[in-house]
Amino acid sequence: MMRKTIFSMQLGKQPLFVTLSLAGLVLWAMGVVAGLVDYTTVGVALRSLSILLLTIAALRRSSLMAWTFLAMFAGVELGLDAPHMATQTHFLGDLFLRLIRMIVAPLLFATITTGIAGHSQLRTIGRVAVKALIFFEVVTTLGLIIGTVAMNLSGAGWGVVLPTAQEGLPAVQSMQTWQQIVVNLFPENIAQAVAQNQILQVAIFSVLFGAALAMLPDQKRLPLVTVLQSLADTMFQLTRFIMVLAPLAAGTALAYTVGSMGLATLLPLAKLVLTCYAALASFCLLVMLPILLIYRIPIRRFIAAVGEPAAIGFATTSSEAALPLAMERMEEFGVPRWIVSFVIPTGYSFNMTGSSVYLSMAAVFTAQAAGIHLTLSQEIVMLATLVLASKGVAGVPRAVLVVLLATASAIHIPTTPILLILGIDPLMDMGRSMMNVIGNCMASAVVARSEGVFPETGPSF
Repeated sequence: MMRKTIFSMQLGKQPLFVTLSLAGLVLWAMGVVAGLVDYTTVGVALRSLSILLLTIAALRRSSLMAWTFLAMFAGVELGLDAPHMATQTHFLGDLFLRLIRMIVAPLLFATITTGIAGHSQLRTIGRVAVKALIFFEVVTTLGLIIGTVAMNLSGAGWGVVLPTAQEGLPAVQSMQTWQQIVVNLFPENIAQAVAQNQILQVAIFSVLFGAALAMLPDQKRLPLVTVLQSLADTMFQLTRFIMVLAPLAAGTALAYTVGSMGLATLLPLAKLVLTCYAALASFCLLVMLPILLIYRIPIRRFIAAVGEPAAIGFATTSSEAALPLAMERMEEFGVPRWIVSFVIPTGYSFNMTGSSVYLSMAAVFTAQAAGIHLTLSQEIVMLATLVLASKGVAGVPRAVLVVLLATASAIHIPTTPILLILGIDPLMDMGRSMMNVIGNCMASAVVARSEGVFPETGPSF
């Protein structure tokens, strides 16, 4: 009887939450339009009323996602109305990212090691690794193709006025050979790997450590496994503490972006931004949705599981910021912890789902802005270059920019138009970071289903 009463109360709150949220979004859009056509006072009033309605909605349904989205809108409003103050709040986002990086290494070490040594998964880890890498390659290649098609259809680069100077454009970095890539997977110093936030190196060390621990007799293995299990539980509890700051970090990150750029600077390249998000939406419908259906992943539950990590990745433009929460949510979703802790961190180097869509789109935009008509054969060469180059920058800072510059150089496209992309890159980085988070979460669920360790939960929907 008590459970029915609680359920009825939740259903009663749901329509009002949806109504308030939709009304808030409509008022927000009207306020932005009013501000763009010089009705500044009206725009501020409409956006303020919008935030008030969204605040009431968040109070009606207290969840991390609701508060994160509220903070995002509030951050944009702060960036529009008080840009100087907004640019001073960026340190709060940096603080959140530091706290996340603080827990990533011990979290990965504890979860991977206990998954292998504590649950007898030593024999299956190799098979899971192969499945994950094949999945990553197929999905990212499809992303590259969709990005290319989207930019060819929109033609957002044609007629764009190029900057006259190349100041501030980073130099093209030489890509690693496959031998260097293999060597760099393994840390020469685990402390250095942790300090440099080399997620994949930490994961590789954890796999080797877990394998060695699994081979020890029970009397020597179990005490350390117990300690590491307690460490993993403690790290997840610490993650919950840190996630309290997630809405604040999301709001200040957007406040800084809007305050430092301004909406007016986005209008000349609005078509590029719209093409980017249209391509990402197409990737969801044409690639992700069929995969979820084929592997019988319950779509509604999956969306609910990845919603909060995706929102954090979107607002902070950092898929790394969502890593601990993504691991926790996917474990709650039903994916075994040892698969979650291995597949998702590996995907941060090999499964740049959103970045793959962005890379091919940006490369074609660069050619169009330079007045170059790429033939079909040239686009195939470009895609092949992107496939190889994107695997050669694991752990490299600003990896997407490195790949884009290297690809432009390889297919003889001028790099000057990349300056235009850099100007609005934070806006597109939001979408690709969100898609990277969703793609890695989906990979863990698919691998778990293929291993027969994902629970059956009825229809896909």
